[in-house]
Amino acid sequence: MTEPAELSSGWGRALVFTYGVFAVAATGRSLVQLGADAGRAPLAYSLSLFAAVVYLVATTCLLLGGRTGWRLAALAVTVELVGVLSVGTLSLVATDLFPDKTVWSHFGQGYGFLPLVLPFAGLAWLWHTRSGVLTDDAATGTDHTATPEP
Repeated sequence: MTEPAELSSGWGRALVFTYGVFAVAATGRSLVQLGADAGRAPLAYSLSLFAAVVYLVATTCLLLGGRTGWRLAALAVTVELVGVLSVGTLSLVATDLFPDKTVWSHFGQGYGFLPLVLPFAGLAWLWHTRSGVLTDDAATGTDHTATPEP
């Protein structure tokens, strides 16, 4: 029996790298914004920090792999998609809540719209790897999360 496809192999490496960069960027930006002037846009800055946490979870789960990692990554990426679509729309219709740009405001315009594209790429990769991860793990009754190599 072949090993299941690792979530962080192939195109998954590019996703892990991109999610990692966004986790660092969103964390840094939101902490600076919250620390410098939290009262200016508390909802926007808090949502930006939430986005950072979502990116961190997605990065970690893609790195860990296995059935549990796949499921948590799928949840994180789905939350990310709902978040960027909701915050993107809200930032356009309730501009007073978003006086400064955040990672998901205006659908990630300040980040070249990558926050809008990234969850679709993440879901596509998870869809591509689902059978290898979910089928092989279910058949063997194992979870490859944090399994040491001999």
